[in-house]
Amino acid sequence: MGFLSGGVTVVRYRITSDPSGNFGDSHIQSLSENAIGSKTGNIYEEPDVGFLGGAHLLDTDFAVEKNILGEAMHFGVRIDSCQIPSPIKRAWTHQELAGLMKDSEPGSRPNKAQKTEVKESVEARCAAEAEKGNFKKMSETSLLWDATTDTLMISTASEKTCDYCLGLLENTFGIELQKVTSGTLALEWADEAEVNADMFATTPTSFHEHSGGGVVWWNGMSDNYDFLGNEFLLWLWWNWETNSNVVTLSDGSEVSGMFARSLSLDCPDGEHGKESISSESPVALPEAALAIRMGKLPRKAGLTLVRNGEKYDFTLQAETFALGSARIAPADESSDNSRDVNDRIESVRQLCETVDLLYAAFCEKRIGKKWKSELEKMSQWLALDTPMKRQRAA
Repeated sequence: MGFLSGGVTVVRYRITSDPSGNFGDSHIQSLSENAIGSKTGNIYEEPDVGFLGGAHLLDTDFAVEKNILGEAMHFGVRIDSCQIPSPIKRAWTHQELAGLMKDSEPGSRPNKAQKTEVKESVEARCAAEAEKGNFKKMSETSLLWDATTDTLMISTASEKTCDYCLGLLENTFGIELQKVTSGTLALEWADEAEVNADMFATTPTSFHEHSGGGVVWWNGMSDNYDFLGNEFLLWLWWNWETNSNVVTLSDGSEVSGMFARSLSLDCPDGEHGKESISSESPVALPEAALAIRMGKLPRKAGLTLVRNGEKYDFTLQAETFALGSARIAPADESSDNSRDVNDRIESVRQLCETVDLLYAAFCEKRIGKKWKSELEKMSQWLALDTPMKRQRAA
């Protein structure tokens, strides 16, 4: 899914160094010189990775007026690979073995040297098929390089695809990038708020007495605070259910929200398994309340947010802060939904800003001494038996 129409997936990388300068003819020339198909090589051995014009899978035309849209540059990356199905490779292996063993005694088995010879023959045949263009797979990914926020946005959550895109960009433009996650956003907020000491002292919260205080999907490194994304979703759940579904943000605007469509939870101690819930309002179901009472934390959730006249429906991955299948529309569904590409890009920016500001509101409570009071209230909420009891307690 691209950035200029339809639903959009957004994985963000902060541009920490950019020697390429302002967008212009040199950027377009670099895209053209590194377009898909401009390099030679066998795609069975190494995928061919190159730029696209951004309009479709075969678009290799680049132009300033087409790709540079205000303070952003929109383009694509295509990855061409040769993926020969395993059943075909097994069939070729049997054929090669049959030919090699035809003069052998009945019942004899191939030796190590013969197995090596067969393997090499099959690999050579795979490479030959790739040279002919057989079994070729082409995948397209849209990218938006936003100079306004010094951010690169990639329209896929596949780490492997992102790595290919980043490698191509770094080699072409010499830029340096850092992935935007819940942890890096918290570090950015703490640096702006000048509470770095409190940030560095932050550790995973034990929301239950019986919790071991660990997070099995967290690597525990001293500079990794991605576990805060899970706590953010739980804090949102509590805040929207017991206080108000409207949160005032640091810029003075307000955002209203709700959980919608889907919810994935996991046990941070690795003891009680995972839970996936699909519903119009998943947090209203008894199984969702039971899951968090058992100590499970949200890892991915469908959210609906409304801010500044725009409505956003999307899924949020708690640790990586990847936005999936985001649908952007005016808050008033009956209003005119037509918009040019510059309006669309601004809406994507506003989506990211809205999520970041809402997360900053959480960080303001989470990082520092305010969290003790907040945690006490959340613990009381978690101790209640059912959503109905929670409503009565509120």
